[in-house]
Amino acid sequence: MKQNNEKPLSKVEVKGFEARYYDWLMNLVTAGTYPFFIRNAIQEMQIKPGDEILVFGSGTGRNICLMNRYLDGKGRVVGLDIGDEMLRQAYKRCHNFSYVSFEKKRIDEPLPYSGVFDKVFISFVLHGFIQEDREKIIENAYKALKPGGEFVILDYNEFDLTTAPWLVRLAFKAECPLATDFVGRDLEAVLRKCGFDSFRKHRHYLGYVRLLGAHKA
Repeated sequence: MKQNNEKPLSKVEVKGFEARYYDWLMNLVTAGTYPFFIRNAIQEMQIKPGDEILVFGSGTGRNICLMNRYLDGKGRVVGLDIGDEMLRQAYKRCHNFSYVSFEKKRIDEPLPYSGVFDKVFISFVLHGFIQEDREKIIENAYKALKPGGEFVILDYNEFDLTTAPWLVRLAFKAECPLATDFVGRDLEAVLRKCGFDSFRKHRHYLGYVRLLGAHKA
């Protein structure tokens, strides 16, 4: 909760044990379904071989490795993260890919990219920021994209948590407290306000998770 004018506690910045075993923990909490889910989600990105992709919150590099099969050594991927442990794992995992690079940067602060990427991808990160910072991230994505480029957001869908099944409500007790705020917001409306349109959606996990694509107008 928000106290003494501080931001609500977020779990988006993963550290320690959770960072070292992040991929294993994701497999565990999804009962082994995560590898299949994330492969499908990356396929739904509709990556073309020559695409230049900026990844907000690149984590352990797992998602970037999955993108590799569609890039086939062409294009470019730049992964941004602030966690030293995450970056260490990502460097180790992707060091053979000459077209992949990583930078230690915050995605809710001004970034140096302008009109150079075909896609910006963010996976289960946006919900972990207060709304003001989410809008800064969206604006950074808009600025970084080429005209017609796509911002691809993989995160929770919109739903009423109070009427969700007990298992979903239980899962959210262990989630970032900002996630409850996130699922109650109209993300498409926020994206439109920032200049995006032409949306496409792919739903997962009974509709509680979605991949949302939004194009730079």
